[in-house]
Amino acid sequence: MDGTGEAPARRRVELVPVAPDEAEMRLDRWFQRRFPGLGHGRLEKLLRTGQVRIDGARARANSRLATGQVIRVPPLDLSPRAMPAGAASAPVSAKDAAMLQGSVLHRDPLVLVLNKPPGLAVQGGSGVDRHLDGMLEALRFEAEERPRLVHRLDRDTSGILVLGRTRKAASELATAFRDRSARKIYWALVAGVPSPRQGKIDLPLAKVLGPGGERMMEDDEAGKRAVTLYSVLETAGRRAAWLALMPLTGRTHQLRAHCAFLGTPIVGDGKYGGERAFLTGAVSRKLHLHARAIDLPHPAGGRLRVSAPLPTHMRQTWKLLELDPEDSRDPFAE
Repeated sequence: MDGTGEAPARRRVELVPVAPDEAEMRLDRWFQRRFPGLGHGRLEKLLRTGQVRIDGARARANSRLATGQVIRVPPLDLSPRAMPAGAASAPVSAKDAAMLQGSVLHRDPLVLVLNKPPGLAVQGGSGVDRHLDGMLEALRFEAEERPRLVHRLDRDTSGILVLGRTRKAASELATAFRDRSARKIYWALVAGVPSPRQGKIDLPLAKVLGPGGERMMEDDEAGKRAVTLYSVLETAGRRAAWLALMPLTGRTHQLRAHCAFLGTPIVGDGKYGGERAFLTGAVSRKLHLHARAIDLPHPAGGRLRVSAPLPTHMRQTWKLLELDPEDSRDPFAE
């Protein structure tokens, strides 16, 4: 720090890898997020002169990023954000801090695991001012660094969310998600009962724009491969089924699109299931999709296994349908 209390300007070239939570972000927004003091005009000049590059190649402000790409960041005459990417722009309220700290399922010197509540966005975006990425300071505890996101969940999906408590731990955890050594199990309630009751969905998905905004649709030519294992755990007659889902790939809205493809949309998912996704009676209209459990390599060695209890609205539905929310079966165990 200098006498003003600000960090000194960056005086050397840095090669910065794109984190999983930055995938599909525009390059200019990546810079805005990491280096808010860098104006757009200055960034455009750096791009025109080739000083900013992606994997060694020239780039444009609207270039879309992919996890693992390396961005060349030249020396910058500004004071970079002292906190890691996604720092909060405002103090975290006492209410939000208590909520986040109360959601911690596991904490050790390298890893935090949260039970993310439904309705909380992981990152900001258009019209999204309140998000987890902006409240990570509340989860620092005694650590020197703020925790870092290593993967994402949809805003309305609840459950397991893993954070790295150091830069190195976050990098190793992100690698586990990227190379699929992290094993994730989701629970969902779907409208109807899929046939067969257990199987594999291998359906390529591509993002399309429509009246309701972006959504993932089947596309054999332009789509990226998306694979999900599913198994029915219990049924409520023919009205609904409780599914265990294990994604083998990590596409946007993969589980939601795949369940709709089976003809059994996730309850509460009007985007992919329309009115059929909403059950009559006292069943909540919120999305019934929960990241239930994870098993992944721990940065210090061995494996970390954590499970997350259902959110309130899903527990109420399980009670209404006489399902057991404490069921610990793993239909995908080898």
